[in-house]
Amino acid sequence: MRLILSVLILASPIAALAQTPSAATKPEVVQYHATIDVVKYVYGVAPPVARLRPGNILEANSLDCFGNGIRKPGDTLALAKGDNPLTGPFFIEGAEPGDTLVVHILDLQVDGNQGIGAFAPGFGALNETNYTPMLHTPLPEKIWFYPIDHADNTATFQALDSNYNVKIPLHPFLGCIGVAPTNGEARSSVVPAEFGGNMDAPEVSAGNTLYLPVSVSGALLYFGDGHAAMGDGEIAGTAIEVPMKARLQVDVVKGKRTNWPRFENEKEIMAAGIYRPVDDAVRIAFTELVAWIHADYGLSELDAYELLSKVGKIHLTEMVDPNYVVVASVEKKYLPAKKTSK
Repeated sequence: MRLILSVLILASPIAALAQTPSAATKPEVVQYHATIDVVKYVYGVAPPVARLRPGNILEANSLDCFGNGIRKPGDTLALAKGDNPLTGPFFIEGAEPGDTLVVHILDLQVDGNQGIGAFAPGFGALNETNYTPMLHTPLPEKIWFYPIDHADNTATFQALDSNYNVKIPLHPFLGCIGVAPTNGEARSSVVPAEFGGNMDAPEVSAGNTLYLPVSVSGALLYFGDGHAAMGDGEIAGTAIEVPMKARLQVDVVKGKRTNWPRFENEKEIMAAGIYRPVDDAVRIAFTELVAWIHADYGLSELDAYELLSKVGKIHLTEMVDPNYVVVASVEKKYLPAKKTSK
């Protein structure tokens, strides 16, 4: 995986630089290897495992959401030392509260030949949970193994209760990526929120740029929970869970802050809304898009609101974590030319 951190948020020249890193200067590469002994299970202020300057490239890996502990039939979820082990944090020089960290995702590589899918009692959209207690017996623990064919870029689903199998196209992405929250908080690696976190968003994939708010000195970037593919909502609680190799390039935009995670590529701008209930998540996402269109593309807020009612799209990325995540988007072909700086 490659991540390039740049910010496209409020000023067009900055945006252009964020999406098109200069080829004139070869960036410095920093390498880091994560193991189960050094991963973290919270987003928060912690000693950095490496320091990066804007423009540096980070080459690093992440473990799967089970810490690579489940390997063969007969293994159980009890072998996982925790949920969603995170690689990091990485201190970004010059990043201070009020800035924006931008993650341009250049490449994602599945680091292995199989993925894992599972569900467990008390987790999943169709199971009883702490939010939705039921009188019925919880669903039992189940684990599926997905052989990955790198040559044809697929994973194979094999039913446990029949001989049925089917190939699934790979769409590698990071389920977890975020920065340290505000006010000295430490948030579980299972939680998605305004700092990013466990968004389970397929938008965190190659070709997209991610923007995150900086709330502490150095931003403190974490990532993990690699997914080879996932259906909308991640309804059973897991994707095809895999280790990942990552390549990231970092940058900082000073004095420009986004309140919630945003994404961009050549065709679309996208904003995440993260909350419960799901209608509030949708409101957050579209409010962010309205503000973005107004600031960068010059439409009034009400014109942007009306336009999104006609051409905006929403994507429910997950509905099983403590907060739901919705990504709202609009294609750039429907927007005016981006404003130029004065």
